[in-house]
Amino acid sequence: MADRDPLHQFLLAPAFHPVPVTGAEAHHEDDPLRQSWRHDLPASVVVALVALPLCLGIALASGAPLFSGIIAGVVGGLVVGALSGSALMVSGPAAGLTAIVVSAIATLGSYPRFLAAVVIGGVLQLGFGLVGAGLVGYYFPSAVIKGMLAAIGIILVLKQAPHAVGYDADFEGDESFRQLNDETTLSALRHIVDRVEPTAIVLSVLALALLFAWPRLPWARLRSVPAPLLAVVLGLAGNAFAATSGVALQGEHLVQLPVAASANEFFGLFVRPEWSAFADGAVWQIGLTLAIVASLETLLSLEATDRMDPYRREAPPNRELLAQGVGNVTSALLGGLPVTGVIVRSAANVAAGARTRWSAIMHGALLLVAVVAIPGALNRIPLAVLAAILIHTGWKLAHPRHFFEARRAGLPQLIPFLVTVTAILFTDLLVGITIGLVVGFFFIVLDQIKAPCYTVVSPPGSVLTRLRLHEHISFLHKAGLATMLDGLARGSRLELDGTVCKRIDHDVLELIHDFVETAALRGIDYRLVAIPPLSGRSTAH
Repeated sequence: MADRDPLHQFLLAPAFHPVPVTGAEAHHEDDPLRQSWRHDLPASVVVALVALPLCLGIALASGAPLFSGIIAGVVGGLVVGALSGSALMVSGPAAGLTAIVVSAIATLGSYPRFLAAVVIGGVLQLGFGLVGAGLVGYYFPSAVIKGMLAAIGIILVLKQAPHAVGYDADFEGDESFRQLNDETTLSALRHIVDRVEPTAIVLSVLALALLFAWPRLPWARLRSVPAPLLAVVLGLAGNAFAATSGVALQGEHLVQLPVAASANEFFGLFVRPEWSAFADGAVWQIGLTLAIVASLETLLSLEATDRMDPYRREAPPNRELLAQGVGNVTSALLGGLPVTGVIVRSAANVAAGARTRWSAIMHGALLLVAVVAIPGALNRIPLAVLAAILIHTGWKLAHPRHFFEARRAGLPQLIPFLVTVTAILFTDLLVGITIGLVVGFFFIVLDQIKAPCYTVVSPPGSVLTRLRLHEHISFLHKAGLATMLDGLARGSRLELDGTVCKRIDHDVLELIHDFVETAALRGIDYRLVAIPPLSGRSTAH
């Protein structure tokens, strides 16, 4: 449903939409947290585990301080999660913005100056939400959205495979075909045999076996424990056991979270924007770029998350842009990277069984508590185990049944789906989506061209052919209408009824009046009903 008054919805709409409940839970339907915490809390743990290396990896790839990724992840949960209208989407730093961030920091000369651009981007997103720009999200073809999800699933499997065997040269969360280490997704797969760590393989295989087998266990109460959390515990225990034999994973093969030795050192990790940078035109240009790209990625993620939602809830896109705007301003003021809606963490949230946005909020709180209280413990988590969790998520997103469903839907759905998948795999998310949208819109236009713009309302065999024009006639209908009018035989009788028309494109109207001027020469008896005159031309009927 389109949100016609985004500011009203943002300020006054209920913060949480309850999900359908049955049995004992029905008594607490007015209390979403009490109703859903058994699902949302375990899901938030899973999302926090997935988000931690992604936040650090994206910060590293962006050339920003490592802690800036954590700040963005916390803000994406606590701030955006609380203000968002989406029940399941998770926000945080996005791999799709890394190239923009790297270039922007280099152009502006310092990270604090870049933070000023993020503030501007957030304010512009607030403006986008207020003017209703979020409605763009309703026009993404479903085949392209499904192709995007499948492509991200394949990317997760291909990109995490090197991490699963101990080849950790690329940063966690990379989605681009060309990597920052001068390799591609495919060349990295060829090189993993040279960088294999046996301990990583053992841990990732055990974690994958646990993740795939867990839902099939016969004990329902045991299945309520999140399998990814058990996989991480298994990885920690396995790596500790490997240390007794001197083959434990260390260094780059583990999570590498900055550890502050004191409170002063911890607060020193926060960076403030350079306020004098607001006078620089380049800062405003980068802020506009960030606002547009982050908004598009958010709307794509929002549409994809709505499709993954088992309860088929639809989030208001304009409210989401407002929430993202507040989130980006907050993140920049604290020294964090820009935030957007992110599909990988949202998919992990859905797969973990989350019910409401409490999961996204709690994941932000867990990230904050964990980096403050137990950074040393987090730095013992093997990346191979986290890679196994992401591979499992990727398998669900790119399950073969999605390809068979697209094939059964026919070529107009299959071709945009496959083009989107292929384009994202060999470029990056935004470029691939753009290519997919072009192909998707081509099929939409082709379908509109083929669809008639009129209905024959006269009985078969009638001397008079009565055609009732549809409500909206665009230039895409011109070819079909011209073919029909040109094919009328000499001596035909025709009535064009525009009574129900709300809008007739000028090109089509011109075609109709051109027909009027030649109808007598062709011996065609015609009648126009409620067809407006053509501006600048007088025609006698």
